[in-house]
Amino acid sequence: MSVLSEVLAANEVYSASFGDKANLPMPPKRRFAILTCMDARLDPAKFAGLAEGDAHVIRNAGGRASDDAIRSLVISYKLLGTREWFVIHHTDCGMETFTNEIIRNLLANSLETAKFDGQNWHDVGRGPGSRAGEYMEFLTINNLEQSVIDDVERIRSHPLVPNNIAIYGFIYDVKNGRLIEVPEANRIGRATT
Repeated sequence: MSVLSEVLAANEVYSASFGDKANLPMPPKRRFAILTCMDARLDPAKFAGLAEGDAHVIRNAGGRASDDAIRSLVISYKLLGTREWFVIHHTDCGMETFTNEIIRNLLANSLETAKFDGQNWHDVGRGPGSRAGEYMEFLTINNLEQSVIDDVERIRSHPLVPNNIAIYGFIYDVKNGRLIEVPEANRIGRATT
């Protein structure tokens, strides 16, 4: 059962009232970027008060500072003028429910969707699987606050990231919608001139 027709119908409604959005400039108006998780419960536009054209939002599993996320942040700064970056992980993240070893074993058994029973992941599919994930780093999370600190530190220490970019670290609470500051991450991410 596909959602294709629902998405296309929603797009028709949206595009009918597109208006001045065609004139939005490419650089983000508020000159900042957010790196956060792809979790469907997070709506960065709402929790950060964004309108279209305000900021760059980069999303991946866990909101992790992967090579690709850093590539996007560097482009955001170098070519489009962002000056502040937010790294926002969140409570109850699925990336806390498995390790590299678990997902690698699941993928080796089958490529079908696995099931989570609240404690463990179980492969319910039939093979064949693939060992292609054996060397992939999935950037799982075993300590939420530490993962924010690690990601801010990874970004801050990257040779393509200038010291004048402020990098902030937060945890979004999925139970109340609040952003919780990670002071050590903010200390590491402080901009210097």
